[in-house]
Order: sequence, then structure tokens, then C-alpha cells
Amino acid sequence: MRVPGDKSISHRAALIAPLASSPSVVRGLSDGVDVRASVRAMQRLGAAVECTDEERGLTIRCAGGGLEFGLAPRLDCGNSGTTARLLAGILAGSGAAAVLDGDPSLRSRPMRRVIYPLQAMGARIEYDGEPERLPVRLHGRATGALRTLRHRGRVASAQVKSAVLLAGVLGRVRVEVSEPALSRDHTERMLAAMGVPIAFDPERMGAGEVRFDPSGWEGGLEGLRMTVPGDPSSAAFLIGASLLGGRAVRVEAVAANAGRIGFLSVLEEMGARVDRDPEPAQADEPLETWTVHPPDGLRAFSIGGDLIPRVVDEIPLLAVLAARARGRSEIRDAAELRVKESDRLAVLARTLGRLGVVVEERADGLTIRGRAGRLRGDVETRGDHRIAMAFGVLDAAGDADLRIDDRACVDVSYPGFWEAIEPFRRRGRRARSPRTGRVIAVDGPAASGKSSTARSVARRLGFVHVNSGLLYRAITRWALDRGIAEDGPSIEAAAPGLEIDLVPAGDGFDVSVEGTRPGPGLETPEVTARVSAVSMLPAVREVVLERLRRAGRRHDIVCDGRDIGTAVFPGADLKVFLVAEARERARRRLRQRGAPLTDDEVERETRRLDARDRLDRSRPLSPLRRASDAIEIDTTSMSPKRVVDAILELAAAAFR
Repeated sequence: MRVPGDKSISHRAALIAPLASSPSVVRGLSDGVDVRASVRAMQRLGAAVECTDEERGLTIRCAGGGLEFGLAPRLDCGNSGTTARLLAGILAGSGAAAVLDGDPSLRSRPMRRVIYPLQAMGARIEYDGEPERLPVRLHGRATGALRTLRHRGRVASAQVKSAVLLAGVLGRVRVEVSEPALSRDHTERMLAAMGVPIAFDPERMGAGEVRFDPSGWEGGLEGLRMTVPGDPSSAAFLIGASLLGGRAVRVEAVAANAGRIGFLSVLEEMGARVDRDPEPAQADEPLETWTVHPPDGLRAFSIGGDLIPRVVDEIPLLAVLAARARGRSEIRDAAELRVKESDRLAVLARTLGRLGVVVEERADGLTIRGRAGRLRGDVETRGDHRIAMAFGVLDAAGDADLRIDDRACVDVSYPGFWEAIEPFRRRGRRARSPRTGRVIAVDGPAASGKSSTARSVARRLGFVHVNSGLLYRAITRWALDRGIAEDGPSIEAAAPGLEIDLVPAGDGFDVSVEGTRPGPGLETPEVTARVSAVSMLPAVREVVLERLRRAGRRHDIVCDGRDIGTAVFPGADLKVFLVAEARERARRRLRQRGAPLTDDEVERETRRLDARDRLDRSRPLSPLRRASDAIEIDTTSMSPKRVVDAILELAAAAFR
């Protein structure tokens, strides 16, 4: 098997290659949402970066010449801590002004560890909201240089080290970073390959330091040309499935950086045999092909100390394997996992315990006693891709029947994960590729309760909720911001090239347009007044249809709109058409807005909804109508719970 391009190397290529003075071409980048956030951020900073989707991931081409900073942009880092923290170093070193922000999950994660050393170098950085959290504002530096820095980290952190190094390189000042243990050294290797005088020991396995001294260096970064090797963390999940399923697996062209592959030694401790065949390096990054042979039964393991930074991303997987190993496994010195995308120690302990595994949670780790027998239950991922993938492995290959609440979150690092894991599924269980996932289509006129109902149904079933209207509203918002909302030809001309994505968030998706999440801006009266007309444009329809169908190929979804069962998913497993009397829909809409429910207001809103219905039914492209095989539910006198329960009964019959 092959896995997507290494996420850590992809981030660094996306962020560092645009800084070079000569052209760069990097192929095979991870096409996860996190890496795309890094690419978009550099484009927002004025870098000449062209990004294309190719067979084995993203390819970026950078014209060279560095960045041309203009007005201070607001950079949306999504859920990516690597994007935010490395960008902080780049902006501090460049003396550029910008605001770094992210989604609610990223806003909850600490930033002080990286901001403090940059401030110590003289960068003007302040928190724009909660102390030590995003958003942070970096002020431009018109004059004066950064100060030299000797940073001694109490915890090994590749992100802090990278931010300080990038600030030193771009600010042309000497920096040294000492670490108590080995962390991944992709930044050092990449900068060295681009001609930067970085001093470090690529062979070390423990504590050490990295230094940058600009003395005698002309200052230009050479263009970067490489193919990103496979992601060892992604490979780990396939290997874990092979161990649980009792099948050997061969994973080709994987990054074999010593700071990334500590989990292989843990697998050997558990009884697996790992054959490692070297391949030619890429930009100073070692590559290997691994063949892993499973043992007759997994043995318990014990990890801690200097090994933890080299297995930190794989601990959720190791915890799941421990649940199936003979004996008592122990994970120590891993308090860092409490400030990842979720509190991973707490989530692992709670979920494994719910499945019947004996787990002891400590401040810095877990003790897990393996058990036999079938495991059944619900998995609450907290939007954490590593948690979802770990329990996805257990569900597929580990004699388990699990309901994972948020399958979409894996897209931040491994968009093809659910398809990749299918070959490892135990025989005798129904194998179904999520790329032809189950689809429930919920259609109906405005204010019939589609979105709230679809969201509740998705949550109850463990599906992902997709609101098609958000995509149309996002394009409308974009057009309004550019003053072309009344200019159909201009919108149609721009739509095919518009960077619009469904970004995993909670139990559904947010919409990102050109790297910005409009959020509440999608619900303004201006958008509401124009969205129906914009949605009738054929080019806009094609863009939205492609994004929706891509979600339907990858996930079990509940999708709501006005033509989901007729145009978007005509082959949906279940089609529901919600209706309600116009005056009841008007009252619902007014309650939603917090407006008074006077007779006059209800009458005015009823007329508006009637006009909207006529427009939607008469439009030439995908008009509002009920599919012939859709089940109509009149919600006029039904409570929201009764509507949801009715659809769940229909779903139970459809998926029987």
C-alpha cells in the first residue's frame, strides 16, 4: 500500500518553499485540510504559489522571489496548529503584520510556548482575545532587527523549534534551540537542503541543539524540488489494522525520519516483525519501505521518557492496540496529549472504558489492560482525526462494532482513510466503502425545518450533516463582498476557479471561501435576498454539486436543501420531503430571528416565503419539487423531536 504525503513535511514545504528566491516544485503533498490551510495562508501573504491536485496528492509550484507583504491579512489556520505556529515564526522574522486565527478547536490550544520566545527576540505580538490563545496579532517591524536568542525548551517541540529557526533565518539573526529529547527535524533538513547554514546532528537520538548563524551567508534560500515521502503516522494506522487483522502489509516509500518512527520499536515490543528496506532520500529526508508481519497475539508494552516525542501522534493507535494485547500496557510522560486537537488521554480513557476495557487515567498517561471478546459502543471523537482513525482501525479489524460520531474529521490529515482501511476489514462483516456512503436527502421549502432536523438525524445516526444552502450562501457572500452580486456573468466566470471547501467542524462542515470562513456573515439579510438568484446560475450549481457529491462519496451523510433528492443525490438511500403550512413556517422563521410574532409580522413573512417558494419552484435549473420516491412529512403540528423520530424509523427500515 501507499499512504498520503507526510503531513509535517508537506506543511513545511508549503510554508518554506514560497520563501525561496528561485523557483520550487514540490509534488506529493498531503491533500488534507490542514495542509491546504498552509498553502492558502502563503497565497494570502502574496506568495506566487500555484497548487494543483494530482494523482498522488497536491503539487505546488512557487515562482520564487519570496513574499510581497501588503495590508495585514487575517490568516485562517483552520484546525492546524503547525500552520499557526510556523507562520508566527515566518511573520516575526519577516517583520510582517498579520492576524493568525483558527477554528474553535485551534483557538482552545496554547500558543504561549511559541509566542514567548518570538517576543523575546523582539517581535511585536499580542493576543487579540483570550490570553495565550489565538487569535494573535503580529505588528509590522519597519525598522530594527530581531535579537539573537538561545532558547532552552523544557519540552521537546518541533513546532517551537521551527518557529524560532524560521524567525532567525528570515530576520538574519543567530539563534540556538536546545531540546531535552529528540523532536522531528524536518525544518532543519529542509532549510539545509535549501542552502541555509543550519548546524544540527541528524543522527542524534536524544537531547541536543540546533543552531543558525548568518555570518558569511548571503541570505537567499534556494528553490526546493522534491517529492514528499509517505506519512509514517498514516502508515501506522494501516499497520495497526494489519496487526489486529492478522495480515502482513507492505507500505512503500515512507518517511523514515528518526524523530517520527519510534512506534516501530513499540510494535516490535508487541511481537511484530518489521522489515525496513531503504530507498533514495528526498531533500535530505530518509525513505524506507516497510513490511510488517503480525504475531500470533499482541503483547503488552510500556513506553515513556525520550520515546514519547517520537510516538506522540501514534499514541491513540497504540492505546487501541493495547486494548487487544495480552497483559497490562503503560503509557507515561505523555501529558502533551492533553493539549492536542482534543484531550487525547481523557478521550481515550473514557471511550475505551465505555467499551468495557479496564483503563486507568493518570495526569501524564494511561494504563490499559487488554481484553478479548467483541467490543461494542459509541465513539465520541471530539473532532480529533487521530481518535477517529484509531477507533476506525479497531472497528474494521479488531472484532468490534463501533459507532464513530465524526468520521469527517479524518480529512484534516488522511482524506482517503476510510477507503484505505476497508481491505483490512474482518471477513464475514459487511464491507462497504465510505466513498459510496449512505445518503439521506432532506428537501423542502424554506423554514420547513430541514437544517435543524437533518442535523439532529445525523447526530443520532453518527452521520455527517451537510447543509447545501451554506455553499450557495458562501458564494453569494463572496459576490456581495466584491460588488458583483447583481452581475450573473461575472459570478459564473469566477465560480469554476473559486476556492471553496467544506471544512470538517464538529458533527458537520463549515464553509471556507478563498481561505476565509464567512461564519455568521452567511445569514445576513443581504445574502438571503440574493442567494436564490445566485443558486440558479449553472456554473455555481456545478461547483456546489461537485462539493456535495464529494462529501457523499467519502462519508455517511444527511444532506438538506431544495433539490437534494432530485438533482444532487437522485440515488439517495432515503429521501424525505418536509412541508409545513406557510404561516407556521413564517412563525418559525421569526422565532429564529428573535423577531416579534405580531399578526402583521407573520403576514409579511408569509408573503416573503410564498414569493421565495414561487421563485424556487419556477427556476429552470433544479426547481424545488418532491422526488417521486421521497416520503413527504407535514411538520405543521409536529414537534421537532417527533419529526426526527419519524425519519429515524424510516432510516432503520432503509438500512436494514
